Amino acid sequence: MGIVDGKTAIVTGSGRGIGRAVAELMCEQGAAVVVNDLDQGVADETVAAISAGGGKAVAAVGSVTDSSFPAALVSTAIDAFGGFDIIVNNAGYTNDGFIHKMSDEQWQSMLECHLTAPFRIMREAGKYWRDQAKQEAAAGEMRSRKIVNVSSTTGVAGNAGQVNYAAGKAGIVGMTKSLAKEWGRYNVNVNAVAYGFIETRLTAAKDQVERAQVDGNEVTLGIPEKIRDAAIRTIPLGRPGSPRDAAGPVVFLSSSLADYVNGVVLLVTGGSYM
Repeated sequence: MGIVDGKTAIVTGSGRGIGRAVAELMCEQGAAVVVNDLDQGVADETVAAISAGGGKAVAAVGSVTDSSFPAALVSTAIDAFGGFDIIVNNAGYTNDGFIHKMSDEQWQSMLECHLTAPFRIMREAGKYWRDQAKQEAAAGEMRSRKIVNVSSTTGVAGNAGQVNYAAGKAGIVGMTKSLAKEWGRYNVNVNAVAYGFIETRLTAAKDQVERAQVDGNEVTLGIPEKIRDAAIRTIPLGRPGSPRDAAGPVVFLSSSLADYVNGVVLLVTGGSYM
């Protein structure tokens, strides 16, 4: 028996990295999952891997920054599983630069991805959850629902060269706390995790930095090995976190074990930020 048995989770950005680890662990712990990614092939691969392990998953391919996508995402969960109980707003990327060189488009790209997209998804979810919660309250059978938003230590402590990303990740903390107060009466727990150094393709060691396109923006993949090594030396546990390390706290906050945890930002950093 898993800690999220019988639940359905929507996990954005879950074709790769942390999001995929969250989706896989959710399924291992008994949930059905809506897997979201920009890339159809990557999303299908994750769904196939989950299905091969006996889990239940469907893909919802698209960009969370598309204003029409939240409705499609929620509809996918309802059509496939009859509803949804958990939302993990994980999709994200970085678009770094020092402020004196940063364009308006570069600034806005991080707000769109890390603030506006989760706002729209949670607003769309509210159309269903509020009515459901009112009906359940009238019947004396309130059901617990969960939102876990992904922030970063950059949103808590700042980071040079990431003023736009820091603004987005700090903003999601304020949004988390505000919605925790607003939706507590509907028995919805809204929390966040703030990650430190986690092993993903964005933090892989590279002799030469590689780039990819996300939503029309250039994304840096990997960091120079010297900078990476210096960052790892600041972690008391002596290593970066794995995607699986990152997934555990999300699944905990999504479970009944966290029914009285609300409006919290859980630092998942190996001790590098205290």
